[in-house]
Amino acid sequence: MSLIEGIGAARRRPDARAACLAAVLLVGGMICLRGLPALGLGFALALGLCLLAVPGRGRVLRRLLHLEGFMAVLLVLLPLTVPGTAVLSLGPLALSAEGLELAAAIMLRAAAAMLCVFALLDPYEPSELAAALGRLGLPRGLVRLMELVPRYVHLFRAEFRRLDEAMRARGFAPRLSLHGFRSYGNMMGMLLVRAFERAERVEDAMRCRGWTGEAPRGPALPPLAARELALPLAAALAALALVALDRLA
Repeated sequence: MSLIEGIGAARRRPDARAACLAAVLLVGGMICLRGLPALGLGFALALGLCLLAVPGRGRVLRRLLHLEGFMAVLLVLLPLTVPGTAVLSLGPLALSAEGLELAAAIMLRAAAAMLCVFALLDPYEPSELAAALGRLGLPRGLVRLMELVPRYVHLFRAEFRRLDEAMRARGFAPRLSLHGFRSYGNMMGMLLVRAFERAERVEDAMRCRGWTGEAPRGPALPPLAARELALPLAAALAALALVALDRLA
């Protein structure tokens, strides 16, 4: 993409504050849904919005698989722990219909919320989102965390890779054994120690550059234009429609 095309794309984006408001409204609506039909419709709406707004369907599917792979634990545990009508018995264990319904509802709700956030906020850099949230009244401590976390997540991932390579160079092979669990526990402890030491070094460097605990404020942003309010308004109407459908069903 050329510089002119990049500037044009940036101009076509909604204001980051409007996108943040729309994401909050849509996620709030998804959280309020209880029935599976409304949750399924909300998930379909979020997935369609994500596929239209985010370039590359592979990115959307990878994000969705990451989340659902983690949430799949619920699909295994909840049907076994929630009492109700048994739909399948495996010796002393029984899968309850109520547990399956609850697990499906949680998975759909989480996936719909994640896709809404991904669709609306993916075009923006973390610094843009942090500035927008700061202008919307988010506590400054949380804004500073949002500005710093994306950078240091990559640093800690690189540190993890270095520790893993050092272990493998010494002949370590990952196995489901007491030695493997102990080794990974030691590695995670070392990662936390190095993260703490890096945090101290970063704080010292920031204080040497005049850091007093307050980030410099950028130029004041103008109020949201009327056309920028169309996105939050559409998100509010969609959320209200889903909640109304859920309550009437």
